[in-house]
Amino acid sequence: MSKKIQVSFSDNQIRLLERLKGEFGETDADVVRSVVLAWLAEKSFISTVIKQRIFRETEHSQNDDNTS
Repeated sequence: MSKKIQVSFSDNQIRLLERLKGEFGETDADVVRSVVLAWLAEKSFISTVIKQRIFRETEHSQNDDNTS
């Protein structure tokens, strides 16, 4: 499943995105998607969310084991 999200960029931002084509993707959408995911990874948001999810799943699993 995918969802389209409309965003607006300044002229300078558009020029920067144009320079990233080929390195981060071939289309504007590819470049924006790649930049967003790279930023999230750089800020450790992705790994933090995954770690929290694993912790919750592990905790939930341990609680199920203790009630058996």
